[in-house]
Amino acid sequence: MATLPSRWYNIVPDLPSPPPPPLHPATREPVGPEDLAPLFPADLIAQEVATDPYLEIPEEVRDVYRLWRPTPLRRAHRLEKALGTPARIYYKYEGVSPVGSHKPNTAVPQAFYNARQGIRRLTTETGAGQWGSALAFASSQFGLETEIWMVRASYDQKPYRRSMMELYGAKVHPSPSPLTTSGSKVLAEAPDSPGSLGIAISEAVEVAASSEDTRYALGSVLNHVLMHQTVIGEEALEQLTDINDPPDLIIGCTGGGSNFAGLAFPFLREKLKGRINPDFLAVEPAASPSFTRGRYAYDFGDTAGFTPLLKMHTLGHDFIPDPIHAGGLRYHGMAPLLSHIYDLDLFTAVAKPQRECFEAGVLFARTEGIVPAPEPTHALAAAIEEARRCTEPKVILTALCGHGHFDMTAYDRYLQGDLEDLSLSPDRIDRSLTRLP
Repeated sequence: MATLPSRWYNIVPDLPSPPPPPLHPATREPVGPEDLAPLFPADLIAQEVATDPYLEIPEEVRDVYRLWRPTPLRRAHRLEKALGTPARIYYKYEGVSPVGSHKPNTAVPQAFYNARQGIRRLTTETGAGQWGSALAFASSQFGLETEIWMVRASYDQKPYRRSMMELYGAKVHPSPSPLTTSGSKVLAEAPDSPGSLGIAISEAVEVAASSEDTRYALGSVLNHVLMHQTVIGEEALEQLTDINDPPDLIIGCTGGGSNFAGLAFPFLREKLKGRINPDFLAVEPAASPSFTRGRYAYDFGDTAGFTPLLKMHTLGHDFIPDPIHAGGLRYHGMAPLLSHIYDLDLFTAVAKPQRECFEAGVLFARTEGIVPAPEPTHALAAAIEEARRCTEPKVILTALCGHGHFDMTAYDRYLQGDLEDLSLSPDRIDRSLTRLP
């Protein structure tokens, strides 16, 4: 059994070169703390630009973490048997958290630091609802109000995610909404818009920036978010070390990048220091393939252009992905830090269509008993594909970043044969990329 980490790991000082800084969209100069102060508390701004390899986790945060951490590392014996593979498949199960995903690993510290600064309310976006649920839970732990814009496609697909957020005390709106200027603009042009994470971010940022006692919280993409998630990889590293079974391949799903980074960064540190030598594979949805079909360029993190310019792999800030059921992966860009590491050729990436992913999710449920959320089925699909190719023993590690108990409508559609693989034409991506700032 792993011990609860006392520190988060910051990979930036261990990289061969530093990542490009965020830029102010007007001046094209690197943003300073004063530019971020209307959105984030001082502690998180400091973490965003931290140069120390480790940052202490406050005891108040660890106290909440203890509700579910350390999380179990399990070997998928039954899946291995079904596949007839010599591979050993391990999964770090984050679905044991109160909200059923890895997202509270960053929601709890974000709520804590905001509450400590005297903030009254947080705004945020959510795709599948996992992040919104996590922030609503974390806010309830520290006495904060929460207002959440949930991507319309997921708002309609996953009504009980909305119910969970409201149960924790949050106020939830479908996005795009008529409550904001950015949302109203989208609705005027496309009244039946399925929404996107970029649009929902614009709405949440717009509201936060207009109120002194309100700040914005983000569930992925930014450096401090990825760093908070490294508790996953630190525990997994200790757990595999205890049984003397180091991984050969580490696989994670990527939308904004927090789950993959949280699992991979501690192992990447060990590889960079020459202690182990695993490969790393990021798996994204074919409907939103920012790594495999996007461009590495400066772009806005949101649709309306409220955020700083971030150098990342992007499909264009106004690209609206098709309404696939892995709502947490429907983002136009990728975390700038992960994008930089990908550009350094320290890991590879593939894109998977949703039917192959749901097939993997069903197989995992029928062998291991856990119904995975649609997001980690992408990593499972790649792990299964790799395991089937193995002709000799190989250790594969993945993060099962959440359960799929709120996603049964999607599984029902798959089982009924109604789930489609939505094609994404090169022209559609090219049109979006022509509008990069």
